[in-house]
Amino acid sequence: MEQVLRPIYQERASFPETLGVILVEKRGKEDPITDTFDVILLIITADDEIPVFTKHYTDGNEKAAMHIISEKQLRKWLVLGSKRKVVDWLYYGKVYFDRNEFVEKLRTELQEYPFCGRDIKMGLEFSKLVRGYMEGKKFFEEGNYMDAYHHVVKSLHHLARLAVIENGLFPEVTVWSQVKKIDPAIYKLYEELIMSEEPLEKRLELLFLASEFFIHNRTADGARHIRDVMATQELWTIQELHEHEGIRMYSIDLEVFIEFLIDKGFILVVQSDSKNELIFHRDYKVV
Repeated sequence: MEQVLRPIYQERASFPETLGVILVEKRGKEDPITDTFDVILLIITADDEIPVFTKHYTDGNEKAAMHIISEKQLRKWLVLGSKRKVVDWLYYGKVYFDRNEFVEKLRTELQEYPFCGRDIKMGLEFSKLVRGYMEGKKFFEEGNYMDAYHHVVKSLHHLARLAVIENGLFPEVTVWSQVKKIDPAIYKLYEELIMSEEPLEKRLELLFLASEFFIHNRTADGARHIRDVMATQELWTIQELHEHEGIRMYSIDLEVFIEFLIDKGFILVVQSDSKNELIFHRDYKVV
């Protein structure tokens, strides 16, 4: 299949906007990293008119997928962590074309992880951790243990990714393998949740106690990015926060996160007059 694809990636490499061409081969039968395809051809381009363009190929026996991704879209995915398999492709794929060492520099950037980027990433993961914890605890208090379990597993995954980022690394698809080496306490917590023979209610109860400790110890770091942005002006409406380029990435987790940080004393609520004398506007500022 690689030989069949050669003319395609050679043609793409000749385009001036092409920054890099990476070939990723599957590691085993029906490998989810390659979406069950035998080969992934990842082409990174400076042209952002079409953020993602995909084509599928076959030589009659094997199948391949070509993804042309704009640099802008790729970096957005890397910040949001929404396409974890792409990190795997960047790390372990074979580089067939690298204009001005773009791919090599990107790999180095992912490994060294600039501090500013790390703050954004930590904020996003921490906000998801908080939401998962709060939703899980609510279900737990209502006696809906299976629903609580679902949210707790999600929140633990975000805690694991947060621990990896704290150590200056980029969360890979095999994040729990990373965490086992980096933070055994978090790995042990996850192991106890899914493998313990204790009743589910007891496992969840212990998990919530431990989660409170982990969240408390990470709140200052997890809130750093959003507080740094908010410090650039005196007051913010919730709409201004939703529209800010750096904060709107928090998406549906933003308002829960804001309320959590208010409760913890990191953000203050400021009331201001509205047209209705019986009600006030609710604005926000950092402490």
